[in-house]
Amino acid sequence: MTAVTWQPQNRAETRPGRLHLDRLTKAFHAARGSDPVVAVDAVTLDVAPGEFITLLGPSGCGKTTTLRIVAGLETATHGHVRLDGQVIDALPPQRRPMAMVFQSYALFPHLTVGENIAYGLRTRHRGKDETDTALRIALTSMNLVGLADRSPHELSGGQQQRVALARALVVQPKVLLFDEPLSNLDAKLRGAMRAEIRRIQRRLGITSLYVTHDQDEAMTLSDRVVVMNQGRIEQVATPADIYFRPATVFVADFIGRANFVEVVPERVDDTGAAVTALGRPMTVPAHPEVRPNSPAYLMLRPETLSLAPAGDGGTGSVLRATFHGHSVDYEVETRAGTLSVTVPGPDPQGLLAEGTNVTVTADPARAYVLTKAQ
Repeated sequence: MTAVTWQPQNRAETRPGRLHLDRLTKAFHAARGSDPVVAVDAVTLDVAPGEFITLLGPSGCGKTTTLRIVAGLETATHGHVRLDGQVIDALPPQRRPMAMVFQSYALFPHLTVGENIAYGLRTRHRGKDETDTALRIALTSMNLVGLADRSPHELSGGQQQRVALARALVVQPKVLLFDEPLSNLDAKLRGAMRAEIRRIQRRLGITSLYVTHDQDEAMTLSDRVVVMNQGRIEQVATPADIYFRPATVFVADFIGRANFVEVVPERVDDTGAAVTALGRPMTVPAHPEVRPNSPAYLMLRPETLSLAPAGDGGTGSVLRATFHGHSVDYEVETRAGTLSVTVPGPDPQGLLAEGTNVTVTADPARAYVLTKAQ
């Protein structure tokens, strides 16, 4: 792809915005006599200029409703949306300095590719020369050269998504909003578009708020991930912290795969929590709310565990082995319950058969202790 830099016409007006959500709440009225359904519950979030934030969570967690409130497509029951310190609650969607990329692409079928991309510029009454220049750069940057006169139905799904992204970017918004934009693409194309979106966003430095239920998208795209559950924020952190230092059991279980072993910490200090698990004592990093002598969970990611044949002894036995080529997933029955173990880059000569007695070893530095109440 040809590297073309999108240059704002007026840098003072198009610098990335600081977005602040102040205790946003949205309640929908249910049937007569029933309590309102709270879809978004006191969500507070600060998005720095140029930051890429992803709202992640299961269906019905409130992430899309939050995005629609930011866009002006829904009205909050309580709370405020601020952009660069100014409350914008009363501004209709078309007057907010934002652009949105939809799951359905939302291209105008009666307009050509070029007309779709330039639509926002023309509604903003930009001059012909400015519009033509911006369109040419957009077509080149998004690898759409030669397609300006085609209709949307003549394009592939990936090309249509590029047109939708170009249409959003060409107006140089302060905030770029994404509503599950890649969910209609196949896995290979999704991966390519993820990389393209992140490359463009970093180059332009546009403040971005992205909604998805796809964990891979959230982890690979984001500066920070916002994990939501039942309308509330469970955790806001970098992808690495979300994965290795989850704030709650819900986050630990929702992100990736995790084993949970019941433990009672004997000691908790600055070095971590002293616990006994899988037949050995270990000191493990712990959540600040973990207390000694209180029931807790030891979180063990499958790839942080290792297996070794144990003859007649060991920690447990292999229940099932699933070969993936690049890795093997084992289910191992132990006294602590059934554990999932992932062995990357397996040695073909060292594959363990079902029924093999094994010793399971954990890496304490990559484990984490959470309270049961979290």
